[in-house]
Amino acid sequence: MNKAENTKILPGEIEKQREIIKRLRRWNDSQYHYSQRRRLALVVTYGCQQNESDSEHIRGILGEAGFDFCDSAADANLIIYNTCAVREGAEQRVFGNLGALKHEKQKRPGLIIGICGCMVQQEHITKQIKQKYKHVDIIFGTHTLYRLPQLLWEAVSERRMAVSVGHTGGMIAEDLPVRREGGVKACVSVMYGCNNFCSYCVVPYVRGAERSRKPDDILKELRQIAEEGYKEVMLLGQNVNSYGKDLGGAADFSDLLGLAAEVEGIERIRFMTSHPKDFNDKLIKTMACCPKICSQLHLPVQAGSDKVLRDMNRGYTRADYLEKISKVRSMMPEMAVTSDIIVGFPTETAEDFEQTLSLLQEVRFDSVYSFIYSKRTGTVAESLAPVLADKVVHANFDRLLAVQNQISKEINDSYLGKVYEVLVEGESKKDPSTLTGRTSSGKIVNFTGAPDMAGKTVSVKITAAQTWSLFGEVQQ
Repeated sequence: MNKAENTKILPGEIEKQREIIKRLRRWNDSQYHYSQRRRLALVVTYGCQQNESDSEHIRGILGEAGFDFCDSAADANLIIYNTCAVREGAEQRVFGNLGALKHEKQKRPGLIIGICGCMVQQEHITKQIKQKYKHVDIIFGTHTLYRLPQLLWEAVSERRMAVSVGHTGGMIAEDLPVRREGGVKACVSVMYGCNNFCSYCVVPYVRGAERSRKPDDILKELRQIAEEGYKEVMLLGQNVNSYGKDLGGAADFSDLLGLAAEVEGIERIRFMTSHPKDFNDKLIKTMACCPKICSQLHLPVQAGSDKVLRDMNRGYTRADYLEKISKVRSMMPEMAVTSDIIVGFPTETAEDFEQTLSLLQEVRFDSVYSFIYSKRTGTVAESLAPVLADKVVHANFDRLLAVQNQISKEINDSYLGKVYEVLVEGESKKDPSTLTGRTSSGKIVNFTGAPDMAGKTVSVKITAAQTWSLFGEVQQ
């Protein structure tokens, strides 16, 4: 059996978990008969869209196990934190929440508390939770989400902490239950893990090596979400450009995009995240030739200095990145380009930061997700001493935001007076009397319209522009 054939968790193991789900549902039904209220679950997600996708599977499992859902920890009988390990701040928020729940658990001994995701895939974090947060009932990592039913049953039936944070040897769990929030957009993971080992990043250690799902499994899921009424799909992976390298040449990411575009009912396709070193001409041509692929590209650059890029182990130079952007815009002038930037990487000097600012002005990103460097245990950069003082790094961060905000506003101003096709997502959360949707380029557009427009694509003339959103009028 070759590697391409041996990518799935054995069906017998998945069936075992499904049987436990039935057992949990019977247990939940008995509790409902006693209390006249369905047991409620709260799933809190930190981090990236991959984590959001994982949480949809967690909710799917819990829903089939008989749980309803709530938005308040005070109402919940089961609380699960799906965690992120990319930045220290997210970890500290999780620890703070776990600490607060200790008192809640004392008041309500039947409360079940779980923690999963990237944080607990780190050995030192799991050890800390076991030692300091003994009121936690369930701990599972990024590789063992499929074992949630078994862990939950152990926690409720044996009254002990149930832990599973091992690796699955590169195998993928298919056909897990999924519970999406509804609407017009859905996320589909096409691969897991990362082989890049950027010097600042913990993802390869917590998500493991790159593992691609088989095209047939992905297409099956895409057809299902199309049947459920979703119009737009986001294909997810830590590095989607590497898709298929472990499948023996069956398909690469460009091929997968072409196959996805053939799924009837899917009107728009987006994807993230792309790594610049693997972003090639074939993918650019596929994007340019396929109308369903949205005119939005998220291509993290991280820094504008070749020295810092080398220290980050990014695998490309500033010139390489600019050449790729030039190719994209020569073939797709309307393409909106967004990026990630780290400010204050340990080896970054004042001159290096100025090169990052100049890159922003040269590329003119539509928007940038910018972060101050966060030291991560186990990474190569952990041992590097910072060149710049902390107050200088924060001042540079503020400067970068000011430059990018101006660029973002100028780009949005260029939309004024033009008409764009907007996929209507529904009512605005800020103003229920207003509808909201997105252009192919990912711009949020707010406008007045009938509620039955949700899920439809309408023509909207842009009448006003803010830094992060647009306003318009529906064209009849």
